[in-house]
Amino acid sequence: MTSIKDLLHEDLVIEDLKATDKKGVIREFAALLSAAGKVRDADELIRVVVERESLGSTGIGDGVAIPHGKLPFIHEMIVAFGRSRQGVDFQSMDGKPVHLFFLLVTPEDSPGDHLRTLARISRILKNSPLRENLKNAADRQMLRSLIYDEDAKYPQVQALQRK
Repeated sequence: MTSIKDLLHEDLVIEDLKATDKKGVIREFAALLSAAGKVRDADELIRVVVERESLGSTGIGDGVAIPHGKLPFIHEMIVAFGRSRQGVDFQSMDGKPVHLFFLLVTPEDSPGDHLRTLARISRILKNSPLRENLKNAADRQMLRSLIYDEDAKYPQVQALQRK
């Protein structure tokens, strides 16, 4: 598996999400990925992630959500990060508002990479001081730096890379 540092590029960080509800957060991420040239069809991304959310919220608690989905028309994994200063009701398991979001989008035929990356993101966000630091970070560079530093603490799992 590739490190979060290799996947989370500067243009895929939303320092201050404006959305106030779950679908708005997903739309904001879809617009970001479309503008960055990462996905061709923002509406399809929205549909896939909303459909996944209908199975059960990806709000895992402690102010964190990891919305995710698989798309047939992408060739590489995409990771984006967003922070909501006001918090969003994402129907989290603990009922609390979500402030920290990782969006994960993978090719349809990469279930192993998808699960490994979800587990990795979940692992780094178990660190309570990191979550607090992410909520209070001054800018997107600091957000990325905090995530990269935490991710670097864990060994990389090797997987076959796509061409």
